[in-house]
Amino acid sequence: MKRKNTLILVGLVVAAAALIWYFSAENVVTDKTISIEAKQGEFVIEVTTTGELEARSSENIMGPNANGLRNARIHRYTIEDIVPDGTVVDSGQWVATIDRSDLENQIRDQELEVEKLETQFIKTQLDTTLTLRSARDELVNLKYQVEEKQIIVDQSLYEPPATQRQVKIDLEKTERSYKQTLQNYSIKQQQSVANMREVATNLEKARRVLKEFADLKKEFLITAPKSGMVNYKRDWNGQKLGAGDQISSWENVVAILPNLSAMNSRTYVNEIDISKVKIGQEAIVQIDAFPDKSFTGQINEVANMGEQMRNSNAKVFEVMIYVDGFDSILRPSMTTKNSIITEVIDSVVFIPIEAVNTIDSISFVYARSGKRQQVVPGKSSETDIIIRAGLQQGDEVYLIPPEGADQWSLRRLDQATLDLFKEVKTVEDTVDHREKRNGQRPNGRGRKQGMGGGSGAQKRIR
Repeated sequence: MKRKNTLILVGLVVAAAALIWYFSAENVVTDKTISIEAKQGEFVIEVTTTGELEARSSENIMGPNANGLRNARIHRYTIEDIVPDGTVVDSGQWVATIDRSDLENQIRDQELEVEKLETQFIKTQLDTTLTLRSARDELVNLKYQVEEKQIIVDQSLYEPPATQRQVKIDLEKTERSYKQTLQNYSIKQQQSVANMREVATNLEKARRVLKEFADLKKEFLITAPKSGMVNYKRDWNGQKLGAGDQISSWENVVAILPNLSAMNSRTYVNEIDISKVKIGQEAIVQIDAFPDKSFTGQINEVANMGEQMRNSNAKVFEVMIYVDGFDSILRPSMTTKNSIITEVIDSVVFIPIEAVNTIDSISFVYARSGKRQQVVPGKSSETDIIIRAGLQQGDEVYLIPPEGADQWSLRRLDQATLDLFKEVKTVEDTVDHREKRNGQRPNGRGRKQGMGGGSGAQKRIR
């Protein structure tokens, strides 16, 4: 009895192992023998990139008066406090406070300068008063001396001629001295006026600078010029400038108020794809934060010069996509997925690009019929490729070669077909080169025609 039970148990274990092996093997075969049908229809060639939303236009929230900052010898200032990024503010509402410490030092120095010049003004005023008073006293004394000399001359009528001549000479000397002193007084008076004007001007200038500093200090409280959503400014490195960061007085922008009714997607296209991207092409813009939302757009700008990506050897070109329409969910700095439609080809046969294999410059697919079918591939997108000859709509091919498929025979296309498509490709390459040189899209549509193609993209999205 025991032996019988043992045999039954062993049989069950073997059966279970056999079932596990069977279903596992079946799954492997299934995974390795996935087949798909060749499709026919519209073939869209796209360049997919990631980007970032930004407002098409915006208004800068300016810092304190730039000329005032330079007059105060403040070339960089620090943001002491600022509202959180993305805060909605009304016109005139507080946005940020600028650190005043540098300006307050300048104000204290200027107050000392004003006090010094006020003292100098009083001193100059007193010196001028004393100098002119002394000069006036000297004139009065000389005037008296002239009168005295004149009396002596009058009394010398009966004196000898030599005596008369002597007293007349004394009178002339005194009169000449009086005239010279009178002229000197006039000059001293003009000099005193000039000195007082200079001191008064310096004092007024110092007081005006002090007032400018005081007025400038009020501007260190930054308010919004109009209602909107505050966005932090980015520096040359793309970093947002918030509390504690410094801003140059030459740029003098504390934050930005974007116009959210018109948005762009700024993206970068790899150098190997940039030749496909032209102004006016359609694009589909998706927002990572709202994957169920899609928007149409158009290429508006394509950079002429490439640039190096940070932390990468890749060269990229900046591309600006204008997003059509308005939606309240769109916000600056949102990450976007952009599908730039570079070409649309009608009524062609296509299959996934993974299904096409190549050996000795011959392209072929593993057909469901058990043959390796030679094909003539055409243009490709990121996922699919056009089959110009060798397959028809509905033909089934394998994505992954089945086991033993490398032993299948190769069904070649006839030479006439291959020669025909070789000639067609030569003609198409010539036309494409001519159109690119003339600024047209490769599918024969010019830039102006490309700008009007938004309705088709919108229809596909819906």
